[in-house]
Amino acid sequence: MIPIDDYTRTRENLHAVAEQLLAGPEYRRSKTIRLAPAAGGFATVKAPELAVREDVLLLDGAPVGTLHGATIADLATAAGVEPGMPDGVYAGRTTVDPNTPLWIDTESSRILTRAYELGDAALRALAPDHTPVLWSEHFDLGIDVDEVNYGVSPGDSLIPEPYAYVGPWTPRTGDFWNQSFGAARTMRELDGADALLEFFSDGRRNAKA
Repeated sequence: MIPIDDYTRTRENLHAVAEQLLAGPEYRRSKTIRLAPAAGGFATVKAPELAVREDVLLLDGAPVGTLHGATIADLATAAGVEPGMPDGVYAGRTTVDPNTPLWIDTESSRILTRAYELGDAALRALAPDHTPVLWSEHFDLGIDVDEVNYGVSPGDSLIPEPYAYVGPWTPRTGDFWNQSFGAARTMRELDGADALLEFFSDGRRNAKA
């Protein structure tokens, strides 16, 4: 794991990009805030076709600008979209000013997007009839099955690095459940796609117990 301060700063800046450059324009055009993992990053699922690949913003698959050192406002102009939050959809928001240069550490970005890549594969294996969604509000990738949330978070104030979680809508008790919302394991603890799927599968069994 790289220095946590670098990772946290990168995560917060990428979260702002997801909200203000992808989800906001997507909501204004297509009335959805759903995003999805994409090669080396994440993308909208409907128009406008915007994506982040490590440190680059893409429009219709073509690069329009580098994130690090650019502002959200400038990148939006280059992509021909209106920057800003998907207003009225949820209350929370990132605090990165759209006119402040973004700060992205490439290695941190790779760690974050690798977590989404592994999470997407494991969630699809766990529940093939569900499509994982990357939600801009909490910047986590997840599904819900039988009133249990399964997903991968890039980190937050509780756990500052990428982690997988199982969150039953109704609290459960037992050794498996190590968080107030259910259960969590860091991606470093799980160490790979097979271990991630095993954790989700264990969560499903424990939620039914």
